[in-house]
Amino acid sequence: MDGRQQGPDGDRTDPNVLPAEGLADEHPDERRQGPVVLRRSRMGESSTTDQRLLDSRGPTDWVHTDPWRVLRIQAEFVEGFGALAEVPHATTVFGSARTPRDHEEYSQGMRLGSALAGTGCAVITGGGPGTMEAVNRGASEAGGLSIGLGIELPFEQGLNPWVDLGVNFRYFFTRKTMFVKYAQAFVCLPGGFGTMDELFESLTLVQTKKVTKFPVVMFGRSYWQGLYDWIRDTMHASGKIGDQELGLLHLTDDVDDAVRVVQEAYAAWDATH
Repeated sequence: MDGRQQGPDGDRTDPNVLPAEGLADEHPDERRQGPVVLRRSRMGESSTTDQRLLDSRGPTDWVHTDPWRVLRIQAEFVEGFGALAEVPHATTVFGSARTPRDHEEYSQGMRLGSALAGTGCAVITGGGPGTMEAVNRGASEAGGLSIGLGIELPFEQGLNPWVDLGVNFRYFFTRKTMFVKYAQAFVCLPGGFGTMDELFESLTLVQTKKVTKFPVVMFGRSYWQGLYDWIRDTMHASGKIGDQELGLLHLTDDVDDAVRVVQEAYAAWDATH
Protein backbone atom coordinates (compact mmCIF):
# COMPACT_ATOMS: atom_id res chain seq x y z
CA MET A 1 0.00 0.00 0.00
CA ASP A 2 1.20 3.52 -0.71
CA GLY A 3 -0.46 5.14 2.34
CA ARG A 4 -3.18 6.96 0.39
CA GLN A 5 -6.89 6.43 0.92
CA GLN A 6 -9.19 4.76 -1.63
CA GLY A 7 -11.53 7.30 -3.18
CA PRO A 8 -15.14 6.58 -4.12
CA ASP A 9 -14.24 6.36 -7.82
CA GLY A 10 -11.39 3.90 -7.28
CA ASP A 11 -8.48 6.37 -7.40
CA ARG A 12 -6.12 7.05 -4.51
CA THR A 13 -6.21 10.43 -2.82
CA ASP A 14 -3.40 12.35 -1.20
CA PRO A 15 -3.77 12.07 2.63
CA ASN A 16 -2.46 15.63 2.99
CA VAL A 17 -5.48 16.97 1.12
CA LEU A 18 -8.75 16.64 3.03
CA PRO A 19 -11.86 16.28 0.79
CA ALA A 20 -14.63 18.80 1.07
CA GLU A 21 -17.86 17.69 2.68
CA GLY A 22 -21.05 19.62 2.18
CA LEU A 23 -20.85 23.23 1.17
CA ALA A 24 -17.42 24.37 -0.08
CA ASP A 25 -17.49 27.48 2.09
CA GLU A 26 -18.07 25.41 5.24
CA HIS A 27 -15.68 22.57 4.44
CA PRO A 28 -13.12 23.84 1.91
CA ASP A 29 -10.37 21.63 0.58
CA GLU A 30 -7.19 22.09 2.56
CA ARG A 31 -3.58 20.96 2.63
CA ARG A 32 -1.61 20.44 5.82
CA GLN A 33 2.10 21.13 6.06
CA GLY A 34 3.00 20.06 9.58
CA PRO A 35 1.05 22.42 11.87
CA VAL A 36 0.19 24.76 8.99
CA VAL A 37 -3.19 24.57 7.22
CA LEU A 38 -3.42 25.87 3.63
CA ARG A 39 -6.75 26.50 1.87
CA ARG A 40 -8.00 27.76 -1.49
CA SER A 41 -5.28 29.61 -3.40
CA ARG A 42 -2.69 28.96 -0.67
CA MET A 43 -2.72 25.19 -1.23
CA GLY A 44 0.06 25.46 -3.78
CA GLU A 45 2.13 22.47 -4.90
CA SER A 46 1.18 18.90 -4.06
CA SER A 47 4.63 17.60 -3.02
CA THR A 48 5.29 16.78 0.61
CA THR A 49 8.01 18.20 2.87
CA ASP A 50 9.81 14.84 2.97
CA GLN A 51 9.72 14.62 -0.80
CA ARG A 52 11.26 18.06 -1.20
CA LEU A 53 13.91 17.25 1.41
CA LEU A 54 14.98 14.02 -0.26
CA ASP A 55 14.78 15.31 -3.82
CA SER A 56 18.24 16.72 -4.59
CA ARG A 57 17.10 18.42 -7.79
CA GLY A 58 16.14 22.05 -8.04
CA PRO A 59 17.68 25.46 -7.28
CA THR A 60 20.12 25.99 -4.41
CA ASP A 61 19.22 29.59 -3.56
CA TRP A 62 17.62 28.39 -0.33
CA VAL A 63 21.04 27.94 1.32
CA HIS A 64 21.44 31.74 1.20
CA THR A 65 18.07 32.62 2.73
CA ASP A 66 17.58 34.14 6.18
CA PRO A 67 15.86 31.05 7.68
CA TRP A 68 18.87 28.94 6.69
CA ARG A 69 21.22 31.55 8.19
CA VAL A 70 19.32 31.28 11.46
CA LEU A 71 20.15 27.58 11.55
CA ARG A 72 23.82 28.31 10.85
CA ILE A 73 23.87 30.86 13.67
CA GLN A 74 22.26 28.34 15.99
CA ALA A 75 24.82 25.74 14.99
CA GLU A 76 27.67 28.17 15.72
CA PHE A 77 26.38 28.78 19.22
CA VAL A 78 25.98 25.05 19.83
CA GLU A 79 29.50 24.28 18.58
CA GLY A 80 31.03 27.14 20.54
CA PHE A 81 29.27 26.30 23.79
CA GLY A 82 30.12 22.64 23.39
CA ALA A 83 33.80 23.26 22.69
CA LEU A 84 34.33 25.78 25.50
CA ALA A 85 31.97 24.58 28.23
CA GLU A 86 34.70 22.95 30.33
CA VAL A 87 37.35 25.65 29.90
CA PRO A 88 38.83 26.67 33.30
CA HIS A 89 39.48 30.28 34.31
CA ALA A 90 40.25 32.19 31.12
CA THR A 91 41.39 35.62 30.04
CA THR A 92 40.43 37.00 26.66
CA VAL A 93 43.28 38.92 25.04
CA PHE A 94 42.62 41.25 22.11
CA GLY A 95 45.30 42.63 19.80
CA SER A 96 46.42 43.37 16.27
CA ALA A 97 46.76 40.79 13.51
CA ARG A 98 49.41 43.01 11.86
CA THR A 99 52.13 42.89 14.51
CA PRO A 100 55.31 41.33 13.02
CA ARG A 101 57.14 38.63 14.91
CA ASP A 102 60.24 40.75 15.41
CA HIS A 103 58.28 43.60 17.06
CA GLU A 104 58.46 44.29 20.80
CA GLU A 105 54.67 43.99 21.03
CA TYR A 106 54.97 40.39 19.82
CA SER A 107 57.48 39.66 22.58
CA GLN A 108 55.18 41.29 25.13
CA GLY A 109 52.29 39.17 23.91
CA MET A 110 54.35 36.00 24.34
CA ARG A 111 55.37 37.01 27.87
CA LEU A 112 51.77 37.80 28.76
CA GLY A 113 50.49 34.48 27.40
CA SER A 114 53.19 32.57 29.26
CA ALA A 115 52.56 34.41 32.53
CA LEU A 116 48.80 33.82 32.36
CA ALA A 117 49.38 30.13 31.63
CA GLY A 118 51.68 29.98 34.66
CA THR A 119 48.74 30.89 36.90
CA GLY A 120 46.62 28.07 35.46
CA CYS A 121 44.65 30.46 33.29
CA ALA A 122 43.56 29.64 29.77
CA VAL A 123 44.01 32.36 27.17
CA ILE A 124 41.44 33.16 24.49
CA THR A 125 42.37 35.19 21.40
CA GLY A 126 40.96 35.75 17.95
CA GLY A 127 43.25 32.97 16.77
CA GLY A 128 44.87 35.02 14.03
CA PRO A 129 48.45 36.14 13.37
CA GLY A 130 50.32 39.03 14.98
CA THR A 131 49.70 39.77 18.64
CA MET A 132 47.04 37.07 18.85
CA GLU A 133 49.57 34.49 17.68
CA ALA A 134 52.11 35.78 20.21
CA VAL A 135 49.72 35.29 23.13
CA ASN A 136 48.68 31.83 21.93
CA ARG A 137 52.32 30.89 21.42
CA GLY A 138 53.39 32.06 24.87
CA ALA A 139 50.57 30.15 26.54
CA SER A 140 51.05 26.97 24.49
CA GLU A 141 54.81 26.84 24.97
CA ALA A 142 54.31 27.34 28.73
CA GLY A 143 52.00 24.33 28.85
CA GLY A 144 48.78 26.30 29.22
CA LEU A 145 45.50 26.04 27.32
CA SER A 146 45.72 28.19 24.20
CA ILE A 147 42.33 28.93 22.60
CA GLY A 148 41.66 30.66 19.29
CA LEU A 149 38.26 31.85 18.07
CA GLY A 150 38.66 32.53 14.37
CA ILE A 151 36.41 34.46 12.02
CA GLU A 152 35.71 34.07 8.31
CA LEU A 153 37.33 37.06 6.61
CA PRO A 154 38.48 37.63 3.02
CA PHE A 155 42.04 38.52 4.08
CA GLU A 156 42.86 36.38 7.14
CA GLN A 157 45.05 33.25 7.05
CA GLY A 158 43.06 31.12 9.49
CA LEU A 159 44.05 29.94 12.96
CA ASN A 160 47.67 30.34 13.94
CA PRO A 161 49.73 27.19 14.66
CA TRP A 162 49.88 27.78 18.43
CA VAL A 163 46.14 27.40 18.95
CA ASP A 164 45.48 24.18 20.88
CA LEU A 165 41.69 24.50 20.87
CA GLY A 166 40.18 26.39 17.97
CA VAL A 167 36.69 27.25 16.78
CA ASN A 168 36.00 29.06 13.50
CA PHE A 169 32.96 31.32 13.17
CA ARG A 170 31.05 32.88 10.30
CA TYR A 171 29.41 35.60 12.38
CA PHE A 172 31.10 38.26 14.50
CA PHE A 173 28.34 38.42 17.10
CA THR A 174 28.50 34.67 17.78
CA ARG A 175 32.27 34.87 18.20
CA LYS A 176 31.99 37.89 20.48
CA THR A 177 29.62 35.98 22.74
CA MET A 178 32.29 33.29 23.18
CA PHE A 179 34.95 35.91 23.94
CA VAL A 180 32.83 37.22 26.79
CA LYS A 181 31.05 34.15 28.12
CA TYR A 182 34.15 32.12 28.96
CA ALA A 183 36.45 34.85 30.31
CA GLN A 184 36.80 36.52 33.70
CA ALA A 185 39.07 39.33 32.47
CA PHE A 186 39.95 41.20 29.29
CA VAL A 187 43.38 42.42 28.21
CA CYS A 188 43.74 44.74 25.21
CA LEU A 189 47.13 44.92 23.55
CA PRO A 190 47.76 47.51 20.84
CA GLY A 191 45.44 46.95 17.90
CA GLY A 192 43.27 48.50 15.22
CA PHE A 193 39.54 48.90 14.62
CA GLY A 194 38.74 45.34 15.65
CA THR A 195 40.56 45.75 18.96
CA MET A 196 38.80 49.08 19.56
CA ASP A 197 35.45 47.44 18.90
CA GLU A 198 36.23 44.64 21.33
CA LEU A 199 37.55 47.06 23.96
CA PHE A 200 34.45 49.25 23.99
CA GLU A 201 32.02 46.36 23.69
CA SER A 202 33.64 44.76 26.75
CA LEU A 203 33.38 48.03 28.65
CA THR A 204 29.74 48.46 27.64
CA LEU A 205 28.82 44.94 28.75
CA VAL A 206 30.46 45.50 32.14
CA GLN A 207 28.95 48.98 32.53
CA THR A 208 25.43 47.73 31.80
CA LYS A 209 25.96 44.66 34.01
CA LYS A 210 25.38 42.26 31.15
CA VAL A 211 28.48 40.60 32.56
CA THR A 212 29.75 40.89 36.11
CA LYS A 213 32.51 43.35 36.90
CA PHE A 214 35.48 42.15 34.88
CA PRO A 215 38.63 44.27 34.67
CA VAL A 216 39.69 45.64 31.31
CA VAL A 217 43.47 45.99 31.08
CA MET A 218 44.90 48.37 28.47
CA PHE A 219 48.40 46.98 28.00
CA GLY A 220 50.97 49.39 26.53
CA ARG A 221 51.02 52.92 27.95
CA SER A 222 52.61 54.56 24.93
CA TYR A 223 49.84 53.18 22.70
CA TRP A 224 46.81 53.61 24.96
CA GLN A 225 47.68 56.74 26.97
CA GLY A 226 46.10 59.19 24.53
CA LEU A 227 42.81 57.26 24.45
CA TYR A 228 42.80 56.83 28.21
CA ASP A 229 43.42 60.57 28.70
CA TRP A 230 40.54 61.41 26.35
CA ILE A 231 38.20 59.03 28.20
CA ARG A 232 39.21 60.61 31.53
CA ASP A 233 39.47 64.25 30.50
CA THR A 234 36.56 64.41 28.04
CA MET A 235 34.08 61.58 28.60
CA HIS A 236 34.45 61.47 32.37
CA ALA A 237 34.91 65.20 32.85
CA SER A 238 31.72 65.96 30.91
CA GLY A 239 29.71 63.44 32.91
CA LYS A 240 29.20 60.94 30.08
CA ILE A 241 30.68 58.20 32.30
CA GLY A 242 31.08 58.08 36.08
CA ASP A 243 33.88 57.21 38.47
CA GLN A 244 32.87 53.57 38.47
CA GLU A 245 33.09 53.28 34.69
CA LEU A 246 36.48 55.00 34.59
CA GLY A 247 37.64 52.60 37.29
CA LEU A 248 37.00 49.64 34.99
CA LEU A 249 40.12 50.54 32.99
CA HIS A 250 43.61 49.60 34.15
CA LEU A 251 46.52 51.02 32.17
CA THR A 252 49.88 49.26 32.49
CA ASP A 253 53.15 48.34 30.80
CA ASP A 254 54.02 45.54 33.19
CA VAL A 255 53.13 41.87 32.58
CA ASP A 256 53.18 41.03 36.30
CA ASP A 257 50.86 43.96 37.03
CA ALA A 258 48.41 42.81 34.34
CA VAL A 259 48.46 39.25 35.69
CA ARG A 260 47.87 40.56 39.23
CA VAL A 261 44.75 42.40 38.08
CA VAL A 262 43.52 39.25 36.37
CA GLN A 263 44.14 37.09 39.45
CA GLU A 264 42.27 39.55 41.65
CA ALA A 265 39.36 39.32 39.24
CA TYR A 266 39.43 35.52 39.51
CA ALA A 267 39.38 35.73 43.29
CA ALA A 268 36.43 38.14 43.23
CA TRP A 269 34.60 35.95 40.70
CA ASP A 270 35.17 32.80 42.77
CA ALA A 271 33.87 34.54 45.88
CA THR A 272 30.50 35.12 44.26
CA HIS A 273 30.10 31.80 42.40
